[in-house]
Amino acid sequence: MITIKSAREIEKMAASGAVLAGVHKGLRDIIKPGISSWEIERFANKYIEEHGATPSEKGFEGYKYATCVSVNDEVAHAIPRKELILKNGDIVKVDMTVNLDGFESDSCWTYAVGDISPEAKHLMDVTKKALYLGIDQAVVGNRIGDIGHAIQAYTEGQEHMGDVRELIGHGIQPTMHEQPNVPNYGEAGHGLRLRAGMTITIEPMINLGTWEIITKEVADKSWNYYATADGSLSAQYEHTLVITDDGPKILTSQDPEFDKDYLLS
Repeated sequence: MITIKSAREIEKMAASGAVLAGVHKGLRDIIKPGISSWEIERFANKYIEEHGATPSEKGFEGYKYATCVSVNDEVAHAIPRKELILKNGDIVKVDMTVNLDGFESDSCWTYAVGDISPEAKHLMDVTKKALYLGIDQAVVGNRIGDIGHAIQAYTEGQEHMGDVRELIGHGIQPTMHEQPNVPNYGEAGHGLRLRAGMTITIEPMINLGTWEIITKEVADKSWNYYATADGSLSAQYEHTLVITDDGPKILTSQDPEFDKDYLLS
């Protein structure tokens, strides 16, 4: 079932999204060479709880943490680790879902650790632009396929990078994962028609090499995560948004002016 959200529900989701965006903004100062990925987890947990919210990831299908922290060729769902020390040149993806007063928000951001290579910087730039190209298509009357097509045409057609197929965006609220599925690939003009009041996530995961990914286990075999099949770098950016009669509204925005300029570019 796909629920159409009321103005009140959208306002509540935006409040949740503001907490999540605050975590990401704080991480800009936290992430640097020499810290462990566990310090990212500690910061996120503390920030979320201090703002009266809870991390929705904790307890989901047995997951134990507030964040997923994936480094370099790790595509998604990797756990924060005390022994994983970030080094100069790494890129790190931090993905989390926040619940505030029963309302969900979901966002992932990729961070450069110190000085990164031109290739890594280009990957991050392409993936971020792909997110906003997808958001541009999230308008009343368009179809789900228009979002994925815009992302795939740019990342694979123009930039010749790998657009991950297995992991996709989704509807959100009242739970973390709702219908509809929102792939990062597809055919324009195909799929579910978008309506005002639908809340979804768009979350392209783009690899420098092949789009194919493999499943790996953490050391104690308590959790599986995903990595690029060829060992190439991977980046991800994700926002939660609502489709309105006036265009898409980002509910996890870290900087509305930046988003406005990016969507117009």
